[in-house]
Amino acid sequence: MAAEVKVKKGAFEQGNPTAVENQNALAEGIMQIFKPAVEELDDKVLSVRQSQVELREQIDKLSQDLHRLSELQEIPVDLEPYVKKLMNSRRRVMLVNNILQNAQERLGRLHQSVTRETAKRKALLEPSEF
Repeated sequence: MAAEVKVKKGAFEQGNPTAVENQNALAEGIMQIFKPAVEELDDKVLSVRQSQVELREQIDKLSQDLHRLSELQEIPVDLEPYVKKLMNSRRRVMLVNNILQNAQERLGRLHQSVTRETAKRKALLEPSEF
């Protein structure tokens, strides 16, 4: 039984060309499966971030308009609670935007890592010229 384990273990060692080719094929297949999903997710995150920037700008504009309106009105209307709610919403939008930015950066690093690893494995498969 110990001999069987050694034979099986030896089949997956780096020195075995078939094992290396199998690992490279597996890595390439995994990359082909995940790459479109990662790119789509990255595009959607970018789209959400852009819409959040627009939302934040609209919140800022509305807040300024409310301040001007409260200054111009003869009848005092307490708009301060609404301005505070808007500012709280703006803060939450910014927090979500930061989280999305971090996730997008992680996805970018993951994509680069997978690309580098794939390039390394392809280089190992290609015969070198000496």
